[in-house]
Amino acid sequence: MNTEKVIDYIVDWLKIYATNTKVNGFVIGISGGIDSAVTSTLCAKTGFPVLCIEMPIHQGENQVSRAKEHIKQLKQHFNAVTSIEVNLTSTFENFKNVVPKTEGSATVNLSLANTRARLRMTTLYYFAGLHGYLVAGTGNKVEDVGVGFFTKYGDGGVDLSPIADLMKSEVYEIAKYLEVPTAIQTAQPTDGLFGDSRTDEDQIGASYDELEWAMKQDELGKTISNFEGKELEIFTIYKQRNNANKHKMNPIPVCEIPSKFKI
Repeated sequence: MNTEKVIDYIVDWLKIYATNTKVNGFVIGISGGIDSAVTSTLCAKTGFPVLCIEMPIHQGENQVSRAKEHIKQLKQHFNAVTSIEVNLTSTFENFKNVVPKTEGSATVNLSLANTRARLRMTTLYYFAGLHGYLVAGTGNKVEDVGVGFFTKYGDGGVDLSPIADLMKSEVYEIAKYLEVPTAIQTAQPTDGLFGDSRTDEDQIGASYDELEWAMKQDELGKTISNFEGKELEIFTIYKQRNNANKHKMNPIPVCEIPSKFKI
């Protein structure tokens, strides 16, 4: 990958889109992870105002410290970058107090994890509306197109996706070129939605490198019958996730009424 040219292309794309839509800048949630660090830096390179928002909900201390380090670095390099912290922990706890008390099951825990992401999406759009900004998404190609590893109407609720055509490995290449803080580049990827130390790999059952391999095999038309052993296990994980999450990745179904019924 020609990293420099890819960066320039994305930055120009962002500039053109923002100019054509007549918006004032970008707003982005900063998690302390590699994807939000790269996306926010690319947005900052446009010269448009960029509002970085920290939205902790029982967040791990290491995630918070990485986010703060990144924002500090951005402000040192880009005058148009501002930031704010909106602690949503009490909001999340209030939500839990008004819904049925059924904590403990896997489905409830997953629903609450997705609720965290949706509270953050609501917060991003609040500030986007205040300032006339676009909400920049942070999903990469493996997550957004491959396995659907995002929350529908949570981190999947955005106005534009600058890095959604980049594999995770390519995001890391760009992060290195942009000199994103080392702590972020070396941290294990995690969505931080469960309030514990589980990583993305723990949740999915495969690493991003393995998922990239499976995604490429799928694009080549390979099927489960082509693999065995560890490769079969990884490819099966990829296909199961890809099929199960089509509802996230495809446009919502619309009931189209036959014209004869409208006469």
